Amino acid sequence: MTTKMLTLNAQAVQRDRIESLEVIQALRDGGPETKASALVMGLGNMVHKQVVKGLLFLAVEIAYIAFMIVSGFHNLAMLVTLGSVEQQEVWNEELQVFLYTKGDQSILLLLYGVATILLSLVMFWIWRGTVKSAYKAELCDKRGWHVNTFADDLQSLLDENLYRLLMTPSMFFIGILTILPLVFMICMAFTNYSKIGDHLVLFDWVGLANFATLFDGSSVLGGTFWSVLGWTLVWAFFATFTNYFAGMVLAIVINRKGTKAKGFWRFCFVISCAVPMFVSLLIMRTMLQPEGAVNVLLRSLGLIAPDASLPFFTNATWARVTVIVINIWVGVPYTLLQLTGVLQNIPADLYEAADIDGANKVQQFFKITLPYMLYVTTPYLIATFTGNVNNFNVIYLLSEGRPVTDLASTAGSTDLLVTWLYKLTIDKQYYNIGAVVGILTFIILAIGSLLTYRNSKSYKEEGGF
Repeated sequence: MTTKMLTLNAQAVQRDRIESLEVIQALRDGGPETKASALVMGLGNMVHKQVVKGLLFLAVEIAYIAFMIVSGFHNLAMLVTLGSVEQQEVWNEELQVFLYTKGDQSILLLLYGVATILLSLVMFWIWRGTVKSAYKAELCDKRGWHVNTFADDLQSLLDENLYRLLMTPSMFFIGILTILPLVFMICMAFTNYSKIGDHLVLFDWVGLANFATLFDGSSVLGGTFWSVLGWTLVWAFFATFTNYFAGMVLAIVINRKGTKAKGFWRFCFVISCAVPMFVSLLIMRTMLQPEGAVNVLLRSLGLIAPDASLPFFTNATWARVTVIVINIWVGVPYTLLQLTGVLQNIPADLYEAADIDGANKVQQFFKITLPYMLYVTTPYLIATFTGNVNNFNVIYLLSEGRPVTDLASTAGSTDLLVTWLYKLTIDKQYYNIGAVVGILTFIILAIGSLLTYRNSKSYKEEGGF
């Protein structure tokens, strides 16, 4: 029995090694049937009695070849030019109306071309798995081991390969709904697809021209980009850290031993989370209008002149300060909940030791509380900063990016990159510039977040506090 178990274990180890084989090794060391599988998918499996599995691989190959012949090669060819045939208006004498001939639509050609490339990459991954499967079947057959039947493969999907069964539907929808639109948007940034020049039906590849336009500070779009980028970073910094420190103060005050009715105070601040954020923001926007409740109340109290109004959203500086202050009111409850949990997990013996050493409350805060909270919440701060850079709701629902101080500009004084992107695409139909803004926003956030996190104690000293 012991010898048999050792033999089975040795076979299991060797099977694991076979699973990790690469395609190059399979093509180099495999037999004729394995090498032929690189051309006729599934042939090696059928030779080694995995007929159903081999036929499935072959069916996938036939379907892919048929697709490429019918439309795939055409899609790739048209991806190069993005079309050249314009829609024509022709007068029909018989019907006495204008008829329109069918022309090329560059947007569809770009989409179909990108989809064909992604489908080809998926097919390459399947082909790679086919060759490895054929080589595995060949090795098992030569060594006299059991070659899995189709029923065995199905059974393995409910056991050791369960993760593949569960992840495949998710990966399918991620590919269709996330990866394809993302690659499509990236490609759009290298075209002249925009209302400028009326390139909304037929457009061409322009390389890095759109990026050059945005980086050119002397152009209208370039000047707007640098202005919006600067305000976006300023907004994200203040929106993140004002929320964080205001929530920290509240959490510390409520969590201290001398505070009574802790649950009641937490309830008072957290209840605003029960109201949808867009409702709160729209209410605040209405209240802060020139004839809104706040200005009317201030006039009634005689704090401002009867014909005056505080320029909450009509003055650039006032508008920027207003959105930051309101963001504190909206975001503090979430920070309060986050930091309350952190405070309650700080070891009490640290404070007891500090009391014995004669440290006062201020020293304890800067030596124990603040370092611990920053250590634990650094990833949260990075995520919050990233979220504030893309905080569409607060800016658009409160001010819609206003006020507009430069009529030639496509952005207002409080517009972030994300709200400016929305205006560029929805209002102005500058889809190519919007795509460039989206790419640059991602690059800035990805690099900034990665460098910040990798240089933080949360990463370097994980588990060391």
